Amino acid sequence: MTHRLNQVLAIEKGTKARVFGEISKLHNAVQRASILNGFSKTYQPKDDEGDRYPPERQRVQLIASDMLRKAGRLLSELFDVTASKDWANTRARADVVVDGEVLLEQVPATFLLFVEKQLGDLRTLIGKVPVLDQADDWSLDEGSQLYKTQSTETSRTKKVQRPIVLYPATTEHPAQTQLISEDQVVGTWVTVKHSGALPESRKIQLLDRIERLSNAVKFAREQANAVEAVRQEVGERVFRYLLQ
Repeated sequence: MTHRLNQVLAIEKGTKARVFGEISKLHNAVQRASILNGFSKTYQPKDDEGDRYPPERQRVQLIASDMLRKAGRLLSELFDVTASKDWANTRARADVVVDGEVLLEQVPATFLLFVEKQLGDLRTLIGKVPVLDQADDWSLDEGSQLYKTQSTETSRTKKVQRPIVLYPATTEHPAQTQLISEDQVVGTWVTVKHSGALPESRKIQLLDRIERLSNAVKFAREQANAVEAVRQEVGERVFRYLLQ
């Protein structure tokens, strides 16, 4: 009996959950020794005049051999599904085609799944990279590999006090003066901004490439997973040996 690999992958998760759930119940049950034990008691008086008591009984609720057979059946099913997937994975391959060009040839489906995850992480990383402030004009400095702006000049000033004459001197009175503060240019700041951020256009380009490659990888993975998966029946042989 054959299925597509993607069909086997679809049922594998549910099979695992169900089998592991049942095995967990068996694991918990077998640790309760009391449910593996039972008894039956009847009372015989010494003579006909003696007291009478009803029989007593405690049923055995779990038989170890039955539990092992059930575990074997459950795990055999899981072994068969997993084997069918793994056998098919050895043949599940596809090309990764981006913009009509083959980027990677005959890539295994398991590696395609790995690449898909890494591209998702890379998309998150690049999405957090800051971009250059668009309020400035930037150019790449090849030596430092930093972006920089044209230089701008700003004056440096300091406060100086200068006397001014309020009233000139007369024959009767001396001149009246007052000190005032004023800003005097003492130098010039020349500023060049530097940044290790990305131009917004470059960030958009990178995210677009990741998106296109990610879509190509997803398509290739679906194509690879369409390979036929022949049902493998290995579980019964394994557990026949284990539990014989």
